[in-house]
Amino acid sequence: MVEPFADYINTGEWSKKSIKEAKKYCTVNVAATSEATGFTSIPKSDTWKLDPNAAYVHICSNETIGGVQYHSAPNVGEVPLVADMSSDILSRPIDVSKYGLIYAGAQKNMGPSGLTVTIVRDDLIGQALPITPSAFDYKQQADNDSMFNTPPTYAIYIAGLVFQWLKKQGGLKAIEAHNRKKAGLIYDYLDNTTFYSSPVAREDRSLMNVPFKLKNEALDEAFLKGAKELNMLQLKGHRSVGGMRASIYNAMSIEGVEVLVGYMKDFEKKNG
Repeated sequence: MVEPFADYINTGEWSKKSIKEAKKYCTVNVAATSEATGFTSIPKSDTWKLDPNAAYVHICSNETIGGVQYHSAPNVGEVPLVADMSSDILSRPIDVSKYGLIYAGAQKNMGPSGLTVTIVRDDLIGQALPITPSAFDYKQQADNDSMFNTPPTYAIYIAGLVFQWLKKQGGLKAIEAHNRKKAGLIYDYLDNTTFYSSPVAREDRSLMNVPFKLKNEALDEAFLKGAKELNMLQLKGHRSVGGMRASIYNAMSIEGVEVLVGYMKDFEKKNG
């Protein structure tokens, strides 16, 4: 029996975790990686070394730590495209037909942690490896109306309330405009100052997570202290990349982002 294999695009920490897990079940071909540039961009699609015989191509649509995001579904031919959309699902309209499978944790834009949503193309159901745990076999779940095991009812209830809230905002097109405006406020400022910098390639910048750095890293602690005094928390970047990171998921208001940008400008005036 030939061991199954899959193509993975490595764009950061969450891609790496997916690759590690996939190796337990199949041979993984890292078809492209941006590790050499510190995961500050998505590899150009014409450099991907895809195999037309792969079981699937896997991407992470938004890397929360590095702040890179796919702004459209990559063309991978006839091979099913699989996407981890945990951190940007429901932040914009998605053409589901371009994917073989989408999976996402609810904890960013959908509801509390503990709930996972999976969207699977019908023809891909029923092909689980014999070693797959029954709870992770999509046919088992589909045949049991997603209740093969006891579902997290409270998390599902809260997600339902979030869906209603999204509809009241005007749906996914409206929330995308909301998110673009928020991210634009920060990126526009970063592009017009030398006091701070954005490490991510402009065409791949995330609308959900905006990493940035102070030119003088010695000021990092003072920046965080001043932000905390204004009740702006969790701005410290991940230890693997340093600097700062503003996570601006759906629930973050435009007013909140305006306060952040105002503080950044004020901090620059006092320390620039």
